[in-house]
Amino acid sequence: MEAEKRREELLRSLREAEKPVTGGDLAQRFGVSRQVIVQDIAILRAAGEQILATPQGYMIPLNQAAAAVQAVLACRHTPQEIEAEIGIVVDLGGKVLDVVVEHPVYGEMRGNLMISSRRDLNHFLERLAVTEARPLAELTDGVHLHTIEAPDNGVLEEIIAGLRAAHFLVD
Repeated sequence: MEAEKRREELLRSLREAEKPVTGGDLAQRFGVSRQVIVQDIAILRAAGEQILATPQGYMIPLNQAAAAVQAVLACRHTPQEIEAEIGIVVDLGGKVLDVVVEHPVYGEMRGNLMISSRRDLNHFLERLAVTEARPLAELTDGVHLHTIEAPDNGVLEEIIAGLRAAHFLVD
């Protein structure tokens, strides 16, 4: 398949997907290597396409539901407390959209997480362990931002209270 045609089909697949799609799955679908998919994604992004790379795979963000609310929260904890922190959010019905740290050389560094369930959280933690990757917050002594999404203000307030009670919020 010609590269331009493959990228069109790749984009269509991501737009139609109901959940993130891994690079490996896309590579298999199009009969190319995962590296070719990574390059195709980079070319599509350079052309202005909004494609997120999450721990669950590639996705195109959907328009947020009108009732959903978001907040950016400053947090601090050890790497061993990641599960507890994100667990509070998802157990109360929220979603952790990203993690952001301020690097002294590179400036803002953002990782798209899109964690909305214990299953997503467990997958994320497994990927950290298997790859031996270090959490972004280690670059800033545990200080980081999360964009949190909740279905309504009541749930968002419960999440904030839960994080505050666990001493994860930087006030």
